[in-house]
Amino acid sequence: MTHLETLENRLREQFGESFPLTIKHGEVTLEVPVAQWVKTCTQLRDHPSLKFEVGIDLAGVDYLNYGLPGNGPKTPFPGRFAAVVHLLSITHNWRLRVRVFATDDDLPMLPSLVEVWPSLGWFEREAFDMFGILFEGHPDLRRILTDYGFIGHPFRKDFPLSGYVEMRYDQESQRVIYQPVTIEPREITPRVIREEGYGAGR
Repeated sequence: MTHLETLENRLREQFGESFPLTIKHGEVTLEVPVAQWVKTCTQLRDHPSLKFEVGIDLAGVDYLNYGLPGNGPKTPFPGRFAAVVHLLSITHNWRLRVRVFATDDDLPMLPSLVEVWPSLGWFEREAFDMFGILFEGHPDLRRILTDYGFIGHPFRKDFPLSGYVEMRYDQESQRVIYQPVTIEPREITPRVIREEGYGAGR
């Protein structure tokens, strides 16, 4: 039995068929509903047969337009926004990916995992800053990468590439000011050079 099969069996022993479980690209993924998020993650950390002591990473995901023509096969998801946690068991030397979907696309909210893995505190702040996902119970949920006055969440797929405002230093007022974006939105198509022998001998 392989290492991944052992992990899969132990997860099924603990959770049965309650949660979807997949193995793809050498990685086990467990999908957990919001209502069971903290309880399940605590069990993943504490149960002797699993022992995921370390929360390595947490990332937000925006599935807007996922699976539409030109974006690959359509896969139904229960919501637009999700958080993905990568866990490590030092005791058993294995890893796990756990995903949860927010139920409200307009105001995505998930319970914080800071009490389970304190290392995820800054990652939750990043997911809040970049995707606008609120983590209920986080002790210090504020922006971490953008400016405090930043408008919007830049990793959302409907966020404009140029943003909504631009910032510059104003010589007259002797301070930094915000103003509407002056860049005109346009689509740039790369020019492909097809000349035979281009660059040869240089």
